[in-house]
Amino acid sequence: MNTDVLTCVMTMLIYMILGYILCKSKKGSALHIKTVSGLLIYILNPAMILNAFLKTEYTPETAINILKFFVVTFILQFLFFALLYLLLHKKFENAAYRLMSIGASFGNVGFLGLPLVTSFFPDKPIVACYSTVYVLSMNLLVFTVGIFMITNDRKFMSLKSAIVNPTSLSIFVALPLFLFRVELPAIIGNPIDLLAKMVTPMCMIMLGMRLSTVKLIKLFTRPFVYATCALKLIAYPLFAYACVYFLPFLDDSFKISILILSSVPTGAVISSLSELHECEQEFSANIVLLTTILSNLTIPLVLLIA
Repeated sequence: MNTDVLTCVMTMLIYMILGYILCKSKKGSALHIKTVSGLLIYILNPAMILNAFLKTEYTPETAINILKFFVVTFILQFLFFALLYLLLHKKFENAAYRLMSIGASFGNVGFLGLPLVTSFFPDKPIVACYSTVYVLSMNLLVFTVGIFMITNDRKFMSLKSAIVNPTSLSIFVALPLFLFRVELPAIIGNPIDLLAKMVTPMCMIMLGMRLSTVKLIKLFTRPFVYATCALKLIAYPLFAYACVYFLPFLDDSFKISILILSSVPTGAVISSLSELHECEQEFSANIVLLTTILSNLTIPLVLLIA
């Protein structure tokens, strides 16, 4: 396994611990999480997406591979969700089972996935673009079938929300720059690059701050949450990798990027939407936190097959 990936995983754990200590020592407050979240969503994440495309050299083959990655990840997420739906739909009266199905299917492929995949392939900037289009494919599903699972009401499904959001809009801005090979002046490009590098530390510090508000014994003693963790951190990445492994028209970096990005913990958007619609808020937060903690163990193990 690439030792840079293990280093990246351990570094993310350290960032989370620092956020936890910051709040527990009363030097910071969980009341600030909303501000940090806004910084991530509206400034740092768009910078990360722009930076990924600006650093990737355009060729027709590169553009085709990025499009393939978008289509493949959309299909993989939908198939895994559909499989869980078939297995669990008779229990969907219990909202926890609905949260399990989407928590196991939709991961933190941007904030955490991008640094992981770029650590594995430091000489292939295209993998950063893979991460960003994975986010787009996930958003399309989260704001349609995902939000339906949370609310159990079709009226909240919104294709507009899947398209008109900071992540998707950033991709729509980045794509023309990429396709037309636009090179931004240093006075713009350098700040974008610096902001992009802040994404992972800020995301993990925020999760550590959130962890400080949770009773650890309760977080680690809910068997149902562990079942969701097993599905997201082990079953889904193995399923996704198996689906693409034997496809001859996909290269190794494409397939391994699928494995890496599928192995990341549950996306924080699941918890945010649960809070918004008042559905199993504690359970969804526990899924995000526990998958994030356990991913520091499972990601290096899953990547042994790469």
